Amino acid sequence: MTESCVFCRIVRGDEPAHIIDEDELSMAILDINPLARGHCLVIPKRHVPWWHDLNEREVSSLFRLAWSVSGRIKRAFEPDFVAMYARGRRIPHTHIFLVPTYKGDPVDRFFNALEGFQESSVILASLRNDLKETAEILRNV
Repeated sequence: MTESCVFCRIVRGDEPAHIIDEDELSMAILDINPLARGHCLVIPKRHVPWWHDLNEREVSSLFRLAWSVSGRIKRAFEPDFVAMYARGRRIPHTHIFLVPTYKGDPVDRFFNALEGFQESSVILASLRNDLKETAEILRNV
């Protein structure tokens, strides 16, 4: 844990948080700047900047807790779906966003715009030409 990390301070109990659930390795809290009612963050209790650097037990814990809390969000707020994405760039402590999403809300519009860009961008479209080679590279690393 680091002193400067807000999530580490929350895990230690040094910062207030609305804890929704936790287990030995992970914790789910409400986001203090929610994009929607019920927007949660799921964090590992160990300070790990990037989710792909977690150990296998932490990954299992993190995603199991995310799955469980997503079910709670669905039952409580009945969204169209619960968007899930992992970040860590602004606050370098792995965190999974769980955002209840409804048709036309800001998160839905953002992902629709992103998908539209992904499908129509000439630069990104050129990546389709390399799919076979890219798959081969990733299989053999």
